[in-house]
Amino acid sequence: MRQCVTSRLMGAMALVLVLAPALPAQDAGGQIVTVASTVPANGDVNPYGVAIVPASIGKLVKGHILVSNFNNSANLQGTGTTIVDIAPNGAVSLFAWIDASALPSACPGGVGLTTALVVLRAGWVIVGSLPTTDGTAATAQAGCLIVLNHAGAVVETIASNLINGPWDMTALDMGATADLFVANVLNDTVIGNGGLVDEGTVVRINLALSQTSMPSVASMTTIGSGFPERTDPAALVIGPTGLGLAPDGTLYVADSLENRIAAIADGVNRSSTVGIGRTVTLNPALNDPLGLAVRSSNGNIFTVNGNNGLLVETTPTGAPDGRLLLDKNGTPPGSGALFGLATAAEGLYFVDDATNTLNLLTIAHN
Repeated sequence: MRQCVTSRLMGAMALVLVLAPALPAQDAGGQIVTVASTVPANGDVNPYGVAIVPASIGKLVKGHILVSNFNNSANLQGTGTTIVDIAPNGAVSLFAWIDASALPSACPGGVGLTTALVVLRAGWVIVGSLPTTDGTAATAQAGCLIVLNHAGAVVETIASNLINGPWDMTALDMGATADLFVANVLNDTVIGNGGLVDEGTVVRINLALSQTSMPSVASMTTIGSGFPERTDPAALVIGPTGLGLAPDGTLYVADSLENRIAAIADGVNRSSTVGIGRTVTLNPALNDPLGLAVRSSNGNIFTVNGNNGLLVETTPTGAPDGRLLLDKNGTPPGSGALFGLATAAEGLYFVDDATNTLNLLTIAHN
């Protein structure tokens, strides 16, 4: 494993949970506060990605939360173009409005911002794009990763045959380098026309970084493959989603269609795919797990369900360790509400697609 991986994880990953207390065993406890609306002036909705700013530089303010929007004002999936900046006190500003016609390099299909969102200490913001032209899976294209500077301006894109529908992402930020871990959900999914396709992947992208030069790709490696994926009339596409990196280098994956949490051993260093990884749990409480976070103190895994609004805690050995209802809007309750997660000392930030808001969960010590 690379030097100092464990010591760097606390400041490196947007999805590492730093809360000390555990979730309650049942649907109780904790306090949920609405921080702000995630809808910018252009009307984009359906917030997906959440990332905490790790350091102040340019427009980026340490401790602020960035949120990416997947839908436009007409609620068409895969057409959202905005990233909003939300302060912990609820103040909202526009960080970026990305013009698909003005991208500096290739991004097949254009712009539809996903849950794949990270902010690096050197001031670079990287967001995934899985675009459509009309909000339907039939028009979905491969997309890319879009790199923005600390002023919110797009400086480059990262496109490759290994990047095909980047759906979620986490990062190990080591200052002069960073490893991006990207879940992809469009490998032959569109031509599957709703049928199950076992071709979802997880790709590690090694970047060279500085504050003055654009990030450059040193290598790309597929470290996970064969995850089930399919198009869906309501969700656009379902496949491997949330990613979280443990201090020992294990990468956890929310295998949404199988309602499982998978583990990819030595995700930081491995040079080949491990397939769908080791099954950590098939806990019945998992119901379309999407966002995923790893608790740094004990390695427990947090996931949010796309089908019922639950936050679920699981130990690294796969044992259930608590659950909490975050949203009960919709039919059935909580369906389609939850996606991205990010953590800070004050608690767990999560987006709610049912209300187009960023929310904060604080958990009382038991």
